[in-house]
Amino acid sequence: MNQAIKKEKIYYYEQHKVIDTFADDVHLGLSKQQKELSPKYFYDQKGSQLFDKICELPEYYPTRTEINLLQVHASEFSEMLGSDSILFELGSGSSLKIRILLEALRPKIYVPMDISKDHLIESAQQLAKDYPWLEVHANRVDYSQSWDVPDFGPGRYNAFFPGSSIGNFDPDDAVTLLKQIARLVGKKGGLLIGVDLKKDKATLENAYNDAEGVTAAFNTNVLHHIRDRLNTNLSPENFCHKAVYNDSVGRIEMHLVSTKAHTIEVEGKNYSFESGETLHTESSYKYSIDEFHQLAARADFKPVKVWTDTNNLFSIHYLQVE
Repeated sequence: MNQAIKKEKIYYYEQHKVIDTFADDVHLGLSKQQKELSPKYFYDQKGSQLFDKICELPEYYPTRTEINLLQVHASEFSEMLGSDSILFELGSGSSLKIRILLEALRPKIYVPMDISKDHLIESAQQLAKDYPWLEVHANRVDYSQSWDVPDFGPGRYNAFFPGSSIGNFDPDDAVTLLKQIARLVGKKGGLLIGVDLKKDKATLENAYNDAEGVTAAFNTNVLHHIRDRLNTNLSPENFCHKAVYNDSVGRIEMHLVSTKAHTIEVEGKNYSFESGETLHTESSYKYSIDEFHQLAARADFKPVKVWTDTNNLFSIHYLQVE
């Protein structure tokens, strides 16, 4: 990890390989029989802004449901996580979610962690401005890979992982990430995590196929990201958005569907698409409460308490490292 850089009101750290693997990941994904792209590359600055818009859509229940749970149970979270702690947030933002926790917990150090540099710095600086009592250490990190963070010395360590982002990882990869979080917070450290619950197919598919087309723009933006970053003749207009619930594995799958047979060139390598062939861009696993507890146990997390809304759409879990 690089040394901290002071940027106005925050400290900023950067992992070495956040950007280095971009081209390699694109070539690897396009070379597979089922072509795929990592969902982490959704989140350039435009992608992050589009996702913020998704969170406001009427069809997208996870955000408003999770926010309501955080607001209703803020005092309980404060009691369980404790005040004057070190609080890490995976997938940071300037949303209401972290503000609810910051105001309830008043941690002594807040460490937002995200892959999108501009979005991370902008939101961290805004939070530092809005909460002048808060010490902010922004850490640019690709948390799908191994990472570390500064040592903040003795104290109570907690992590906050909202938005059911854990669902973007295949179960084995989710366990790997949870193990990393467990090492981060240490023995008796805590994790407050949002997890989307299994429910009827129509509700799930509507959440990822909004009427305004914002999710479609978000999905297609990953192609614009490739075109902007790499030497390619890729035309995003040759693909359309598709999101379906795969009941057999319990996940929403987002794809980009090729609208015609064509070949794209990326840095001198050619990749052919048949008409109707899909490029898999994201999975979002849904869990029952018991299923998620079983997953967390594989990473040595013990469930302490779980909160759900009255419609059983979404859950928030507080876990501790055994």
